[in-house]
Amino acid sequence: MNKEMTQRIGIFGGTFNPPHIGHLIVAESVCEQLKLEKVIFVPSFISPHKKKGEERLSFHRLQMVRLAIRLNPHFDISEIEVTRKGMSYTYETLETFHRKYPSSKLFFIIGADNFAEFHTWKNPARIVELASLVVMNRPLNTPGVRRKGFVKGAQFAPVPDIQISSTEIRKMIAENKSIRYLVPQVVLHYIQRHKLYR
Repeated sequence: MNKEMTQRIGIFGGTFNPPHIGHLIVAESVCEQLKLEKVIFVPSFISPHKKKGEERLSFHRLQMVRLAIRLNPHFDISEIEVTRKGMSYTYETLETFHRKYPSSKLFFIIGADNFAEFHTWKNPARIVELASLVVMNRPLNTPGVRRKGFVKGAQFAPVPDIQISSTEIRKMIAENKSIRYLVPQVVLHYIQRHKLYR
């Protein structure tokens, strides 16, 4: 049997606008803890949970993620949501990966903040059918989460609490402040070269 088709594969979605070192650190941590063969970063085209507009930078976000992960043999990238365009729904993305890797075990990786709202996502029951839900850090004091019934099947992976956000990075760039060490050097150079977020 093809080894690639029997892998344990993590799916890590997000806008990555821009990708920063926090994304890389938590993905590496989950990859190691769950003994995943690879983690696939999936930049969204339009996220239902974000303000509209990030689709304008979809090409740049793809390029930045590609640069950020290129030296990690366990990291990969998928253009599926950007290529598909339109609203990026996780269950549709996972159905595609399920067809591509029919014998593999898929792990969908989300943060505790997203998990608190998971019951509001489109077709959450289908998501947990297609992939094991992996929540980075255990959500505390999140009303309604247990009532929705998704806690029982979730795995909780403790990861470093990196206080970095793409929103704050964009704000710092707009204010002409340094983002050195917040993003990989290659991403910093890309942002500067293309004059993004100014």
